Amino acid sequence: MNTGVFFYRRTHYIIALVILIMVGSCARVPITGRRQLSLLPESMLVNMAFTSYQEFMATNAPLPDNDPRVQRVRAVGERISLAVHQYLTEHGEPERIASLQWQFNVVENETINAWVMPGGKVMFYTGILPLMPSDDDLAVVMAHEVAHVIARHGNERMSQQLVVMLGAVSLEVALLEKPEETRNLFLLAYGVGGQLGTLAYSRRHELEADRLGMIFMAMAGYNPEAAVTFWERLHAHAGGSEPPQFLSTHPTSATRINAARQFVPEAMQFKRTQ
Repeated sequence: MNTGVFFYRRTHYIIALVILIMVGSCARVPITGRRQLSLLPESMLVNMAFTSYQEFMATNAPLPDNDPRVQRVRAVGERISLAVHQYLTEHGEPERIASLQWQFNVVENETINAWVMPGGKVMFYTGILPLMPSDDDLAVVMAHEVAHVIARHGNERMSQQLVVMLGAVSLEVALLEKPEETRNLFLLAYGVGGQLGTLAYSRRHELEADRLGMIFMAMAGYNPEAAVTFWERLHAHAGGSEPPQFLSTHPTSATRINAARQFVPEAMQFKRTQ
């Protein structure tokens, strides 16, 4: 067979295979209804997250349980996660929360940052806490991180990147043949490493997490209007310089603040009194 024809057919076969995988692996994000690519089993990501989270804490000792900052973060986190679990259970999506085992921890680090991994492994840095004078402010970031877990944004990011960087292979094969690249990809997808490669895609996730987060904090009885003032405070704190790590791959401050204002009416419809 002509080499050129063989290559042409092989290339189109691979493209067709990738398209079939994508079409057959689509899911929908709760509430927003957006279709998303989800190639990877959540159970495997949860296991990877547990290992990575423990490794992170082994070199970045979390603050003790009796530290008031830890108690505050956990109180807000537990209240929001409980409200979200109740909502998803009542609305026929218990599979979204079946594998979640939430952990809320704080590490001593002046970086303005917070991140989350599959399974509900949340980490706050002490550097972001002074920007949260009220629990409503803390709930903005906490609910945003909870939203990433519920929307399975990390799975979507890794699925896209696996197709682009590693080809249409399973996570098991990627871990076996390219363990270091796959591990780095995992950490980048969950905001533990540097900046994520596909920044535009990440920004779409961030705005969706903002929207869902405001709804989730309202479900828990917090004021979603606090999102507008919190992002304004964070922007003012940056003083026009390079954004803090927490915003390094996020939408511009103006975009985020304007979006938050638009999300308020929808979020208020979910508000519950405590």
